[in-house]
Amino acid sequence: MKIAIYGYGNLGRGVECSIMQNSDMELVGIFTRRNPDSVKPQFESTKVYSVDDILSFKDIIDVLIICGGSATDLPKMTPALAEHFNVIDSFDTHADIPTHFANTDFTAKSGKKTAIISVGWDPGMFSLNRLYASVILPEGNDYTFWGKGVSQGHSDAIRRIEGVLDARQYTCPVEEALNSVRRGENPELTTRQKHTRECFVVVEDGADKQRIEQEIKNMPKYFADYDTTVNFISQEELNKNHSGIPHGGFVIRTGKTGKNKENNHVIEYSLKLDSNPEFTASVLVAYARAALRMNKRGNFGCKTAFDVAPADLSIMTPDEIRAKML
Repeated sequence: MKIAIYGYGNLGRGVECSIMQNSDMELVGIFTRRNPDSVKPQFESTKVYSVDDILSFKDIIDVLIICGGSATDLPKMTPALAEHFNVIDSFDTHADIPTHFANTDFTAKSGKKTAIISVGWDPGMFSLNRLYASVILPEGNDYTFWGKGVSQGHSDAIRRIEGVLDARQYTCPVEEALNSVRRGENPELTTRQKHTRECFVVVEDGADKQRIEQEIKNMPKYFADYDTTVNFISQEELNKNHSGIPHGGFVIRTGKTGKNKENNHVIEYSLKLDSNPEFTASVLVAYARAALRMNKRGNFGCKTAFDVAPADLSIMTPDEIRAKML
């Protein structure tokens, strides 16, 4: 199957690598808003085109993987492109998923295409595990913990503060809260009790560190609801110790069964990722396979991870899956 990448940042680079690990896929190329000559892909065989040329590839591309940001890119890109291509995206603004779904569903159905949105690990793999656990243990509680890992959005928010040159922000689960959940104690946890935030910040010479620290700690929606630690370090230290993009987390459901609800159960799914974008990219590529298969069966419109059969994700035949995985 012929796959193309729309957008080439950290996620796009991850998709390029992942496609090379899937023998049933061929990379048509990267489509970029930048000057194609300025983009240097990781593999010499990878071709680079302008996004202005995308429609001329309409009959060549089987699935287009859209690697834009959720804030401003994907709400426009995905519905527009879904009219012409089978598409995958990683839209992760949870509260806005219903609107994004409706907009994409309309255009995909009009073009008889299949779009799978909000693919990744949360939303995505974590979403599936929340659903599986809740139907198995209908009487219970859900808990999701993220980290320890770099939050790219929160890091960007710090970098927008006057006087800040660079920054990394780590989301860290509170161990006491996590262990309480694992013990089946079913605690009621506030936002502050579940996660802390740790910031490593490089500032301009002479910058007011006290002002910057207070701006970070009091930033609404990002830091105000969390216990936040701010560490001021040099650019050299940031580059040496905080250049990666690790992440991960835990989805846990606790529940009870039995006539008198005497038996307790804990379901846990966890991820420990050296590279958040590369792992997310690998999920996107697997769902690209499913999108093409679903489209060939006439299953048009917008879908999420909940609508995709597990077998459609695999390169293996149904017989092989039953023999090796069941």
